[in-house]
Amino acid sequence: MALLRKAYYWLPPTWRFLARRLYYWPIDSFEALTGRRHPLSPPKGKIYIGSGDFIAQGECMREQFIQLGGLQPDHQVLDVGCGIGRIAIPLTSYLSPAGSYDGFDVIKSGVDWCQKQISPRFPNFHFKYIPLNNDLYRSDGGNAAKFVFPYPAESFDFVLLTSVFTHMLPEEVSNYLQQIARVLKPGGTCFATFFIWNSESAALASANPAFQFPYDRGHYRLMDEKVQSANVAFDESWLMEKAIFPSGLEVSKAYYGYWSGRSKVDCIDFQDILILNKAKVSQRL
Repeated sequence: MALLRKAYYWLPPTWRFLARRLYYWPIDSFEALTGRRHPLSPPKGKIYIGSGDFIAQGECMREQFIQLGGLQPDHQVLDVGCGIGRIAIPLTSYLSPAGSYDGFDVIKSGVDWCQKQISPRFPNFHFKYIPLNNDLYRSDGGNAAKFVFPYPAESFDFVLLTSVFTHMLPEEVSNYLQQIARVLKPGGTCFATFFIWNSESAALASANPAFQFPYDRGHYRLMDEKVQSANVAFDESWLMEKAIFPSGLEVSKAYYGYWSGRSKVDCIDFQDILILNKAKVSQRL
């Protein structure tokens, strides 16, 4: 698996998408001919996030948002890095007409698919394409470390990022946390996943050759030196003290994942989950 991942990272970004389309062409063709694909599921070759059952994964995440983060049907939701609708699709059956969903992503093909397949059926679901540079997905675009979310302050009750911070560098993460704090309503919640590097994960990871972060950059570690955004793990102290706390957000719950070698039985998911909250009233004098 590690060698296959390395080979995938070696390809230029545009070739990675083409390789996936070619790999899944037979099964996508079969599903199209037989009608066996879920009506709101994209072809496998177009899915550029995660692996496994696309619909089942989204439904599992929806339950995590509800059970761990307190997501409500009437919430205004922002999906940062919405991909090709893995989160949006299960939320279409949960959010009420009083609720709303906004998502943005750096991959145009994913946003285009969502705008074509989801928004016409659910007019309270909106998607934006934002061309930001990320060497895992593209070789051009704007600077995510200076990007201002295109939404007014205090617009959302719930902001979610699944496998987004795991593909970003420190300055980008810090900026996004500042932006999340800005667009969240007082008392709002952010559900975010990370690879958090601490003494426990470091000890476990040393015996887990399938998922390593060998390139130490001090307060963060890289899985691949050539493709820096491939997978990024952050030192827990830096993440808390230099990124989350300065943004004005607070950690209310932490659920460590089994990526480093923890027992699956004791974990909720593969990645580490942090539930962040914005204070209900301003703490500034």
